[in-house]
Amino acid sequence: MSERKNFLEGLDGTCGYQNAAFVNTSLSFSWFLCHLDAQPTEGEREIWNQISAVLQDSESILTDLQAYKGAGPEIRDAIQNPNDIQLQEKAWNAVCPLVVRLKRFYEFSIRLEKALQSLLESLTCPPYTPTQHLEREQALAKEFAEILHFTLRFDELKMRNPAIQNDFSYYRRTISRNRINNMHLDIENEVNNEMANRMSLFYAEATPMLKTLSNATMHFVSENKTLPIENTTDCLSTMTSVCKVMLETPEYRSRFTSEETLMFCMRVMVGVIILYDHVHPVGAFCKTSKIDMKGCIKVLKEQAPDSVEGLLNALRFTTKHLNDESTSKQIRAMLQ
Repeated sequence: MSERKNFLEGLDGTCGYQNAAFVNTSLSFSWFLCHLDAQPTEGEREIWNQISAVLQDSESILTDLQAYKGAGPEIRDAIQNPNDIQLQEKAWNAVCPLVVRLKRFYEFSIRLEKALQSLLESLTCPPYTPTQHLEREQALAKEFAEILHFTLRFDELKMRNPAIQNDFSYYRRTISRNRINNMHLDIENEVNNEMANRMSLFYAEATPMLKTLSNATMHFVSENKTLPIENTTDCLSTMTSVCKVMLETPEYRSRFTSEETLMFCMRVMVGVIILYDHVHPVGAFCKTSKIDMKGCIKVLKEQAPDSVEGLLNALRFTTKHLNDESTSKQIRAMLQ
């Protein structure tokens, strides 16, 4: 406890923010973000249990995606030799289990979408302000951060693996051809035409998990019209600011226990920027934004290029307002 107290006192003196509520939230959030496994209070436990049940599958999803090699050679042989039945069967038998795996990833995105909406409801509801929520419900805020961390990791892996879309395109072409010939394949019981259409839209996105969460956040705001939009955007901007402070201040950054903790903080920062940009009417890049975009981009560009290129690409290609006229030329140049 004394170590935590000393750390918080040091953070309080140099945080650079005037708002006391923000400073208090920064202290609590940054501490557990980097050091503690925040445990839920009784009030948080029900939602926390629901989200934890989803997140417990996240590592196996990432492991499965990382090991995804695709059926490129088999597909290429089948296409080059259209009359060779044996090669057609070999390609089909290679693709089918991969499509089932891709279905699992897609279905996990649906579970994650519901989990995010539950968290947003808990972290934005009256009578507390977003900063009060982040301080009071640290375990839920940590799960929000874990969702974003997973999402950015998933999308980084997906962007580096063109085999996913190639495999699925081959699957859909083969299914369509067999349907024309009035043939029914067993896998259609697993991935029918409706499911294949939804999966196709999902995997067509450069960053499908981020797109899913962005849509979920926009849906949450549109469905909760009596809730001020500031409740959501302030929650997101506060989390962004805390991450940026942790990353750009040598004293706090020196307390990161590993490179993975550093990446965790950067992924969370980028994730909440993207959600904010989709939800806020004028986005994250304009002068009136509560997010210091120049500072956030600067922090990312100070890291090793290989470790942050995926995060910078997420800002380039998954945000909504980067190319608006209200975005300064300097910010655009920073992301070129």
